Amino acid sequence: MRLRSIPNASEMLPSFSNYVPEPGIFKERWSSYFGNYNEIHLEIGSGKGEFIITLAQNNPGINYIAVERCNTIALKLLRKIPETGLRNLAVTSVDAEHLEEFLREGEIGKLYLNFSDPWPKKRHAKRRLTSPKYLRIYERILKDGAMIEFKTDNRGFFDYSLEQFEDSAFEMVASTYDLYNSDLLEGNIPTEYEMRFHGMGVPINKLIARLDKKKIRQE
Repeated sequence: MRLRSIPNASEMLPSFSNYVPEPGIFKERWSSYFGNYNEIHLEIGSGKGEFIITLAQNNPGINYIAVERCNTIALKLLRKIPETGLRNLAVTSVDAEHLEEFLREGEIGKLYLNFSDPWPKKRHAKRRLTSPKYLRIYERILKDGAMIEFKTDNRGFFDYSLEQFEDSAFEMVASTYDLYNSDLLEGNIPTEYEMRFHGMGVPINKLIARLDKKKIRQE
């Protein structure tokens, strides 16, 4: 089902205290936004926000940045944040290829990729968030030893991603083709999309990979 866009979404976003319209302002100084020096975790493609909002609520000692390039979806996310607010969550609407414009090298402690667009056509492979282009960006913005957690219901996209991680500076920690019948289910926070497709019997794939920056230097 096609998402119904909200024509004035871009004008409405700045009215929310958790929205950051110009994240580049905070490059090298996210501590001034969050008011502390806690570790920062990042989600790219946050959708309607069930996952990242739950994480922020459960982990007040960690700061979170949610990146959602679609203004309409970002607005839906912001509307779900409790009225009391979440001081450890920043939401911005940019394309992932611009991450380095507002994140310094080694700044992020963990990255989440949940049900990213699989871009199934081969000619669009470079747009996938697990393509070599994006993995190189992650290698720079993540600190050494940082984890990436990636979930998708698309088996072809998952197999492609496994191959890309194996050829990168990331080491595979764990992976499964059936999350809900694996040990990786413990502590899992489902997205709205995940709950819907799991309820339809669609297997959920997940991988966890760790960055080893020594492998970058060896290349």
